[in-house]
Amino acid sequence: MAAFLATPAGWPKVLTGRVDALAADPSDLDAAVRHGAFAGLRKVVRDLGATGTIATLSASGLRGRGGAGFPTGEKWRAAAAQPDGQRYVVANGYGADPSVRTDAALLAADPWSVVEGIAIAAFATGATEAILVVRAEDQALVTLLEGAVVAAEEAGFLGDDVLGSGHRVTVTIRPMQGSYMLGEETVLIRALEGKRAQPDQRPPYPTQRGLFERPTVVNNVQTLAIVPWIIREGIEAFAAIGSRTSPGTALVQLRGPSGGGGVEVPLGTPLRELVRLAGGTGDRQLKAVLVGGSTGGLLPPDLLDTPYDHESLAAVGAHLGAGSVVLVDDRACVVDLARILTRFAADSACGKSIPCRIGLRRLSEIGDRAADGRPKPTDAALLGDLAHDIAASALCDHERLATLPFTSALRHFRGELDDHLLRSRCPAGVCTPIAVGAAAASGGSR
Repeated sequence: MAAFLATPAGWPKVLTGRVDALAADPSDLDAAVRHGAFAGLRKVVRDLGATGTIATLSASGLRGRGGAGFPTGEKWRAAAAQPDGQRYVVANGYGADPSVRTDAALLAADPWSVVEGIAIAAFATGATEAILVVRAEDQALVTLLEGAVVAAEEAGFLGDDVLGSGHRVTVTIRPMQGSYMLGEETVLIRALEGKRAQPDQRPPYPTQRGLFERPTVVNNVQTLAIVPWIIREGIEAFAAIGSRTSPGTALVQLRGPSGGGGVEVPLGTPLRELVRLAGGTGDRQLKAVLVGGSTGGLLPPDLLDTPYDHESLAAVGAHLGAGSVVLVDDRACVVDLARILTRFAADSACGKSIPCRIGLRRLSEIGDRAADGRPKPTDAALLGDLAHDIAASALCDHERLATLPFTSALRHFRGELDDHLLRSRCPAGVCTPIAVGAAAASGGSR
């Protein structure tokens, strides 16, 4: 589980504000309440009501922290507007990317922020049942969360009569096993129903027809944990954090040769600052930064002033994704890294869409040929064309984003890619049959 790094002085703590206070015992509800837990829920029930809560979230500009960045208030409003009947809230704490554990770390350090966020979401959208999904192998976390739900029910924050409002909210902890695809909301819904975990064509959206064909709000646990802070502190305080189009903070998993960990980052922070927090690359030269996790984009050092927010990263060929920033030094080969990431994406694909099922495999094979020193004359053109077609016909974000490692390499590291595809050379001396220059002379090939 990711360890939180020390938050730099002056940076706001929206998600981790109670972590230190609960360090001795994260299950201590009384301690959490003393430090602000469930004050937001009280305000929602007693002052704002469902309509006022959704209006507050919409005005705050909060966007989902699961990767897509969809406006949270808009999603909640769509679910609340559906005809009367059963509605659901699904909190995704599964943490599908194998390299990122910030969601689990947040749940383990302060389960109350997520439980409160779930209660507010259910109250605002009219849902009476909520499901919090976590990894089945995190048994200690499952036990902690089950205890937190029981304690919240006994205190009146959940159950048949939430804070005397007459509204019932039942929360179930659902341990699950599955693949990377569980990060996609419609895949998660089908898995919860016991069906094959594949994405649905949209529309209709889950807010219209989701779990068991009923209106469903699916939010990442970080999104839900931010909601009580906004209700408690106000939309002006939230808008003052982050960037104009991406307000607030997010948890980021930093990794580099010197180590790393999870840190709460104001959106809009330059990548250069995240590289510094990750410890840099020591005496090695920084070659690239992988931003967005397993389906992220590879960015060169001259783009380190890029703000860490949705629009800025998309403009340079990356994305927030799972909230991962990995430093790559000059010992690595960009082509080798891109093909490994693409092979993971191909292996993780659910198989529903032909461009994804077959296209990603072909993309991975081009990378294998390039790394093995046996490229075809048409591979350079085919790589770009195939990646474009896969993304253009995508059924879900996995398919759309899985092309980023290679498309970002084409965009920012074209010389190294051409060395492999056109000249069968690996400047880094990493790829097995081909090693040239200083790296080869020093025995750098493997």
